Amino acid sequence: MDFALSPEQESIRDAVAKLCERFDDAYWLARDADGAFPNELHQALAAEGFLGMCIPQEYGGSGLGITEAAIMMQAIAQSGACMSGASAVHMNIFGLNPVVVFGTHEQKTRMLPPLIAGREKSCFGVTEPDTGLDTTRLKTRAERRGDRYVVNGQKIWTSTAQVADKILLLARTTPLEGVRKKTEGLSLFYTTLDRTKVEVRRIEKMGRKAVDSNQVFFDGLEIPIEDRIGEEGRGFEYILHGMNPERILIAAEAVGVGMVALEKATAYAKERRVFGRPIGQNQGIQHPLAENWMELEAARLMTMNAAWLYDRGDNAGAAANAAKYLAGEAGFKACTQAVMTHGGMGYAKEYHVERYLRESLIPRIAPISPQLVLCYIAERVLGLPKSY
Repeated sequence: MDFALSPEQESIRDAVAKLCERFDDAYWLARDADGAFPNELHQALAAEGFLGMCIPQEYGGSGLGITEAAIMMQAIAQSGACMSGASAVHMNIFGLNPVVVFGTHEQKTRMLPPLIAGREKSCFGVTEPDTGLDTTRLKTRAERRGDRYVVNGQKIWTSTAQVADKILLLARTTPLEGVRKKTEGLSLFYTTLDRTKVEVRRIEKMGRKAVDSNQVFFDGLEIPIEDRIGEEGRGFEYILHGMNPERILIAAEAVGVGMVALEKATAYAKERRVFGRPIGQNQGIQHPLAENWMELEAARLMTMNAAWLYDRGDNAGAAANAAKYLAGEAGFKACTQAVMTHGGMGYAKEYHVERYLRESLIPRIAPISPQLVLCYIAERVLGLPKSY
């Protein structure tokens, strides 16, 4: 049993960290103020081939695993980019996994290279206002009309829809009352976000201003049949292939956010002097930070374990959910402690830790709440009866 990164994995981590040094605290403070999408980071990662990390080499990618992607995403977040940097490329890494697994050769040849090269950006349309995580009750309809589908409905919390060229869209093609199982009748599409038929409304939020979140309204969006991924009615099954990788990557990002917060807090504790001594000499400062490191390291190891299981083709569901939960909680605690370690200055934007704290709430909440992770572990691992 070897827990060390391979030389190749270390080189990925170091190369990403080196690239991210171009985008310092001042850059992210400015993006937090003006809300501009970090195109410079997106294009820099594309130029170095990192956006195709998990896409097969046949289509221009690197053909690596979720393990390497998790290492990359932790490095981006830990650079100080936090969720603003990670979310700018997050969809590229896991989102099109259903296309890789279930798409035709023609679809993969057409859809994947522009994403890898950074010529196109994509967004993910699944969540709806009235359904939340109850995905099988989606109301957005895609009605077949000859060789096209016509989509009407609404999505919410669709990240990067302001800048996206494409959307991976889950919509109901057979009404719920017309299927044997509620997981049937949903279809998956990867298509152009035609803004003459789609309205995108930004949601103002407390953090990650540089990466937009939106309500998206579809009014007669036409999708050619060749943009449907796999068989009609099996979209829910296909979308599941992106869920465990998403949880793993979110966990890695949460660890990265927590680690950079811990680094800032530790540096401040060494420098800040009160009553003639550095505050880091006081156990009231030392012990919480030491606890943060242990929790983050435990979460990182769980994340790497989940990625390893996924890349081996084993069942990674429990490990991926556990990693997301542990990392979300550990990252949030580390960011909270970083603010408290800075005292009043932790509330000042120029010290950056308040931004980390605001952004640390994202992996705690999304893509699944901590409560539903606990339900999953209780039911799937411990065998307890379903509670909802």
